[in-house]
Amino acid sequence: MTNNPSPQSLCGGAQSKTYMKKAGKRPTRISLSTQLSDKNYSIGKNLKKSHVSELAHRVNSSPGGLTLVLTSHDVAVEDFCMSNCGSHGHKANSVFIWVGNSGPGGDGMVVNIASLLAGSVTNPFGSGYYMGSAEARLEAASACPGVYGKGAYPGYAGVLPLDTSSGASYNAIGLNGRKYLLPALFDPNTSQCSTIE
Repeated sequence: MTNNPSPQSLCGGAQSKTYMKKAGKRPTRISLSTQLSDKNYSIGKNLKKSHVSELAHRVNSSPGGLTLVLTSHDVAVEDFCMSNCGSHGHKANSVFIWVGNSGPGGDGMVVNIASLLAGSVTNPFGSGYYMGSAEARLEAASACPGVYGKGAYPGYAGVLPLDTSSGASYNAIGLNGRKYLLPALFDPNTSQCSTIE
């Protein structure tokens, strides 16, 4: 658990290159840019999905860029956690991810961000790597629902360490020892879900 991969190696490393090669696309390169906060709720607190795209484009992401939109607990987004707890999409040549604050624990947001980041990196414009039909595509993380550790099966997340102070399971350790639960990703080379070890 101490030698976990960096976000750059996960998103721009060998796994990403494999996905993009299989889809006939160029590999992804990761760099961080700016952060904006809309503390005055300029579009309001009841958003449609189209509003998320509008918020994402206020960042003026460069072509090929990816914008992450996080909404606070007091913002309602159309169909939030009825059909999904986040999404990724694109407008022009920029990709965006939206994840809502689904409750008191930020861990749920981290899982959604990780899953959608994997989908955005490997299938940014809907023409990259995915399995199944275009209408019901399974992407890198959505092909492995509920899989977080070795030996996972439906209803069982797999073998995971337990944080004794919080009682929560985790499979990755980040900055300052912070513990996270990150989803498995489908490995196109083995046709299996690959977990962080």
